[in-house]
Amino acid sequence: MPAGSGTLNLTGMTGATFGLPRASSDGSLTRVVFDLAPGVTYLLTPTFGGLRIDVRGARVLPAVSARLGTSVAEYRAGGGQVTLVTPFPLSLTDGWRASETTVATGARVLIVEFAPTLAGGASASLRSLVRATAAPATPDARSVLSAPLSTVATATAATAAPPPTAPAPAPASAPAASRPAPPAPLPEGLPPGDTVSAAGKTAAPPPAPALQGQDTDKPSPLSGRAPGNSQPGAALTVPRLGKNPGLTRVVIDLPPGATYRMVPGGVGLRVELAGVTASAQTGQNVSPELRAWRFEPTEGGVNVTLLTGTPVTPRSGWRAQLLPPAAGSDRSRLAIDLAPALADLTPLTSRERVVTAVPPVPVTRGTAILALSASLVQPRVVIDPGHGGRDPGAVGAITEKEVTLDVALRVRALLRAAGVDAVLTRETDTALHGNKATDLEMRARTGTPGTQLFLSIHVNAMDARSALRGYGVETWWNPNHPLSNTFAALIQKNVVGVTGAYSQGLKGNRSLSVLRNSRIPAALVEIGYTSHPVDGLNLKDENYLDRVALGIAQGIREALVTGVTAGGVAAGK
Repeated sequence: MPAGSGTLNLTGMTGATFGLPRASSDGSLTRVVFDLAPGVTYLLTPTFGGLRIDVRGARVLPAVSARLGTSVAEYRAGGGQVTLVTPFPLSLTDGWRASETTVATGARVLIVEFAPTLAGGASASLRSLVRATAAPATPDARSVLSAPLSTVATATAATAAPPPTAPAPAPASAPAASRPAPPAPLPEGLPPGDTVSAAGKTAAPPPAPALQGQDTDKPSPLSGRAPGNSQPGAALTVPRLGKNPGLTRVVIDLPPGATYRMVPGGVGLRVELAGVTASAQTGQNVSPELRAWRFEPTEGGVNVTLLTGTPVTPRSGWRAQLLPPAAGSDRSRLAIDLAPALADLTPLTSRERVVTAVPPVPVTRGTAILALSASLVQPRVVIDPGHGGRDPGAVGAITEKEVTLDVALRVRALLRAAGVDAVLTRETDTALHGNKATDLEMRARTGTPGTQLFLSIHVNAMDARSALRGYGVETWWNPNHPLSNTFAALIQKNVVGVTGAYSQGLKGNRSLSVLRNSRIPAALVEIGYTSHPVDGLNLKDENYLDRVALGIAQGIREALVTGVTAGGVAAGK
């Protein structure tokens, strides 16, 4: 039997089990390894919410395990089936990769890898074991606010298709042109996303609709009350659900007088209701943004749990609005949007718009401090707004070169007010050089002796077919200086902390010209994805850009006062 067929030569063995896998993560990539007992067969089904594995010839050990790694939010097994839940949708070729191999003991293992930017799907020898599935038609998040309950509930019911008895072979005659092409490699030295443009490409997913009457200047209410006189014993109906690209809307119809309190948690949102009754109910596998919902009766009310699978904080990952009743109804509508890309769009207060002063540093020549001189100067940092001139950068909801300059100017103003000599590589819509490679090298070399730090600001993007997999903030570093990794970590921590944006973490697996050619601690921050329907709206919001700038400025200040600078000399605290 050919290697990787999904079936081992020995069959008919009894007592075989398909148990918990081994898992590991490296950055955003999570690797899951299953041991295959003799006689085991399986089918792989990539879905909008993860990968399903239908197992034959072994008993699947029932289990539920949270977060196997960065890109596997949950592991569920039982009833002959295993589900690896991912925080991004999978297609036949995108978001995952699977292969079989033989280990040193002679046993065979199934290796499945997941990452938002991973491409490939099943290896050539496993493609006959992949089963395509189509997502059921669902109402969008606009119509769900007023659609009849029965219509929405039926349309969004999550049901698992029964596993087929035999794998469906892929059509051998399918023309190569009809298969999804793997993404082209980025030109050497360019940050991820910089080559993506909206021009000439399939339209990106439409933006998620705003809630009626939603005011982004105010945080989502954590508590409230439906107007009207209380109706003791009023029954709560199941939530109405609507889906848009990258966002799921949950609408809970509240009878008059009912009160609510929202409690955001690590991977979900609990809505504590009083003045209503309901029996214990649950819904599973609703969407990538809503893994499950459940009703739990309490004394005096009902707790509604919305399991998201991605972080939810008091100000990010969700938004809500209590809307008046629809025509012909007396029930107010508590509309809750769930999306990991929803960030904090509330305005900064005047007190928050200040970066604490940074003490001056001794005059230096190269790396040596002039010990005999008592003169002090402002610490100097270079801020690099990516792109400019004829190079727009990524184009989508916004144009990268415009937003990076906008944010850089805000950062400069904050840092100069704090006593930092912040210098920009460009102050207008220009490039340093017409040749891209030369332009990047010139930016990197602006970190002249005496400069403490270098930070490049960029906006990320993915092509239209992968747009839903890219959102949030990430920071890149290269081993050009021993402190670049630490500097990048401070930028990532502060930007995510101030914006509430989804953290894609630190990245250092690509050599970037603007970083590797710098001789001082250097980092490159991607402040969001212009290609994502929700994150793209963040990048158009003035409050979000203010928060990004403040996070960057605070990260630079923290690096300066803790000695994460050229030469590692602390400026004091």
